Amino acid sequence: MLSTIYRLPPCLPLTGKRIVITRRREQSSELRGALVALGAEVVEIPTIEIRPPASWEPLDQAIRCITEFDYLLLTSVNGVLSFLARLKACGGEVRDLAGLQVGAIGPATAAALAQAGVSVDFVPKEYRAEGLLESLSNHDVRGKAFLIPRATGARDLVPRVLKERGAVVEVVEVYETVAPSLPPGEIDRLLRPRPHAITFTSSSTVSNFAKLMGEERMREALAGIALASIGPVTSDTVRKLGLHVSIEAKPSTSLGLVDAIRQYFSSPEGRGTVNETVTMPHRTTESPPETQRTDSKD
Repeated sequence: MLSTIYRLPPCLPLTGKRIVITRRREQSSELRGALVALGAEVVEIPTIEIRPPASWEPLDQAIRCITEFDYLLLTSVNGVLSFLARLKACGGEVRDLAGLQVGAIGPATAAALAQAGVSVDFVPKEYRAEGLLESLSNHDVRGKAFLIPRATGARDLVPRVLKERGAVVEVVEVYETVAPSLPPGEIDRLLRPRPHAITFTSSSTVSNFAKLMGEERMREALAGIALASIGPVTSDTVRKLGLHVSIEAKPSTSLGLVDAIRQYFSSPEGRGTVNETVTMPHRTTESPPETQRTDSKD
């Protein structure tokens, strides 16, 4: 069964609120647990699957030359897990990274590295590509070699700016995010009764939701539901689909998102949210999954 529903007793800040999580179930435990702890009814509709890249050879080649790099930049937990698994598969060890300055885009990514025994040298204050560049603003990167393992189709901002500053940048794909295959009508079924909020934790979760439902149908189905985004990049993706972002996390973490949701439903705007039944157009088939082409924290 695709969906799992969690509830706690009444008299909590999110009691009576039905909230959808679109993140991969394997990575949603913190978000789910925090929402349930505040009384929310949580419905999981994962909109992304993680798959290996088309070829491991570019990464394997980079790993064989790992001592030639000065910096290693990781921009997602999935990037960390895929990179370290491949490092081990190639006969390498975590200690092979000792000579590199390691940067993580946010605390979750840093925690995944630390759990594997990798020392993290810097984490930006702003948990996105722009923040990572800000963390490197006082580094002389001319002639320095950067290795950036990341998702297929991720934003090009960091590699482009580093090259403009004179760095040598090697970008390697370590995974790709794709939309899962769902039974016909599955999302419609899971959106009944209508949720009060839907969380999006990456641009991938937004874009794949649109691929699974169809953009026009998504706009119709989500009208009146509070859309909760983990950060500015994800919010931009939501707005490009013609949808309104009611909630944005600050900081851009799972717990930051939960706190933003709590504050929203404690505000006059959030308290005025009415969970009315709306008839959604019936379709017999879902849109086919496609390869995701956006940056992702997932």
